[in-house]
Amino acid sequence: MFSTDSILALMRERVHHPAGMRELLQVLKIPRDERTSFKRHIKALVDSGDLIHIRGQRFGLPEKMDLYVGKLQTHPAGYGFVTPDRPLEPAGGDIYIAGTHLNDAMHGDRVVVRIERIKEGGKAEGCVIRILDRANESLIGKYDRDEAGMGYVVPFDRRVLMDILIPPGQEGGASPGEMVKVELTRWPIASRGAIGRVAEVLGDIDAPGVDTEIIIRKHGIPDVHSAEAIAEAVRLGTTVSDRDIRGRTDFRQVTTVTIDGEHARDFDDAITLEKLPNGNFWLGVHIADVSHYVVEDSALDREAYDRATSVYFPERAVHMFPSELATGLCSLNPHVDRLVQSCLMEIDRRGQVVRHEFHDGVINSTERMTYAAVNGILTDGDPELMARYAGLVPMFEQMRELFQILNDARRRRGSIDFDLNEAEVIIDEGGMVEAIIALQRNVAHRLIEEFMLLANETVASYLESQKAPALYRIHEEPDVLKVAKFEEFISGFGYSLGAPLTAIRPRHFQKLLERIHGKPEEKPIAFLMLRTMQKARYAPENLGHFGLAATSYTHFTSPIRRYPDLVVHRALRAARHGTLSAEEREEWSEELPETARHTSEMERRADDAERELLQWKKVKFMADKVGDEFEGYITGVAAFGLFIELVEHFVEGMVHVSTMADDYYRFIDGAHMLRGENTRKVYRLGDKVNVQVLRVNMEVRQIDLGLVEILDRVREGERGPRRSKASPKHQTKRTQRPGKRERSQRKPGRR
Repeated sequence: MFSTDSILALMRERVHHPAGMRELLQVLKIPRDERTSFKRHIKALVDSGDLIHIRGQRFGLPEKMDLYVGKLQTHPAGYGFVTPDRPLEPAGGDIYIAGTHLNDAMHGDRVVVRIERIKEGGKAEGCVIRILDRANESLIGKYDRDEAGMGYVVPFDRRVLMDILIPPGQEGGASPGEMVKVELTRWPIASRGAIGRVAEVLGDIDAPGVDTEIIIRKHGIPDVHSAEAIAEAVRLGTTVSDRDIRGRTDFRQVTTVTIDGEHARDFDDAITLEKLPNGNFWLGVHIADVSHYVVEDSALDREAYDRATSVYFPERAVHMFPSELATGLCSLNPHVDRLVQSCLMEIDRRGQVVRHEFHDGVINSTERMTYAAVNGILTDGDPELMARYAGLVPMFEQMRELFQILNDARRRRGSIDFDLNEAEVIIDEGGMVEAIIALQRNVAHRLIEEFMLLANETVASYLESQKAPALYRIHEEPDVLKVAKFEEFISGFGYSLGAPLTAIRPRHFQKLLERIHGKPEEKPIAFLMLRTMQKARYAPENLGHFGLAATSYTHFTSPIRRYPDLVVHRALRAARHGTLSAEEREEWSEELPETARHTSEMERRADDAERELLQWKKVKFMADKVGDEFEGYITGVAAFGLFIELVEHFVEGMVHVSTMADDYYRFIDGAHMLRGENTRKVYRLGDKVNVQVLRVNMEVRQIDLGLVEILDRVREGERGPRRSKASPKHQTKRTQRPGKRERSQRKPGRR
């Protein structure tokens, strides 16, 4: 029997030129009874781009024809880049595609590219010769009509470079100016553009909630659970049955608490803690046993896999599971029986796990606590809270003690802790942002994060010791070239990582953070350090977690919200009970690479959607502040300008270099700064600056800023001294109406 991989290997070994089907059958000696299957494999390889179908009905290997396959990312200015599946020889990197060479390909399409030339410096330019897979069968945009009355849709995503023609009768009831979802009925070709029909009218772009609906549809996030999945969830019931409990470890008499945000509705982790006679701690991390209810390849499982993660927006959440599970049967609500997978750990005074146990358990949560309440007890000693939770206060104090031990241990091994401010939004009744404030991470947030990190490491170490097929959460070492640039940058401040580039460990970064803490250069160095790091992802092999300085790490603690955690729960149970046959082990091992790739990609999709909607709301929030002045930090430097984050509102805008009219500014790449040719004035990553809001562009969702000191100098040069500054209301914080806070349901520690 042949597989696609074996066919590719044979072609690389035996077929030395593009060949037709008959020649392939002869050269590769394909038996007659396997030729139908072989032809299907060849078609699959062409569809995936591993083989290229060229003129004369011949099939060739792309790497032998200077062809590359990859995903196209277009730019609003009209050009694009393709990230090839295999590294570009010899220099690596993306392939630049000029607008004239896009050849009707659209943003996100999977394409075949021919290299046209290699520019000085190794940069490649190419031409799209084939579209393998269209990324978007539907788009979000604004419906309008031209002077002749013909309808068209302007895509919301500015990277889609063409409007969609809507023929008469296909408007779906849309009125000009309304946001719509359009299904493409014909792809663009050289002689005409794309054609589509309006499938859904979303409404006015400024109406409450429409922005969230636009972002959900733009990113292709499934928003409605199927009737089949909901029916499965309903059939599971709302209570834990005696049959479900049978054979499980009973923790119902143990004092157990959940600690979450005030607005959280799904609780997937609970904590138990006691001190042992030997002075060690016995910590229990009990996680909702979603895998008991969600069977592989069921409707619930298939939908959860497709989504891969819950998505959290300021006004609502899009859950991975239907509410019957997410906030019902699988949520560790107080005072009801719930099934759990439990990780119990004995921890010594140095923060080492000296013993651990895993159980299929059942708990009955004693209390649903909030971060604010636990912090009020531990930090403020609030008398009312102390009295209300008197029976739990000793355990919370033990939690704080254990947290400090674990945190110290993690710091000693070099785990990197970035202390960068995160934003919390306050939303009014109309869905608009009233204020953006610093998200306060108190001791309650931090202790829960520490306990979850420890459980994740303990489970990962066990799975690895059992050689169980599973998913790991990996964070690879940073690229040496990026580290070299970072070292060059910090040397300008008199710092160094203090180790050869090839021997950099997490502790070198952590020690640097400790040295710069509280100093003016802390922000620029921390900003760039974060960008120097790789992105964490899922993988079927354990490659360690660089940022945490952990040799083994996985995601075990949130199976309600993340599909990889559900995979880990299944793997843990199979490893503990020895229920995985050799055949099943092989099947899992074959499936896990694709599961890792898909769940990592869906996590990035969720992050992008959350970030884009928040940025859009921030832009709306700044719409009435044109002319106001603010303090900000330079968070990015490019040849075309400076990215600035405002101190007061955590909003990012841009100072375009064209507004810096007092000099000609040149970009110094390695130093991350713009420097004036004549004045020698420098604007550097992390510098504190005063800026004025020049315009808020709702069309491109961008805030344009100007540097006050340059604006003043230019104004003085043109009109004499500036007479007055912004009015007092622009200098002080505006009075806030009471609003509801962002429903921050995501747990700490999404590393």
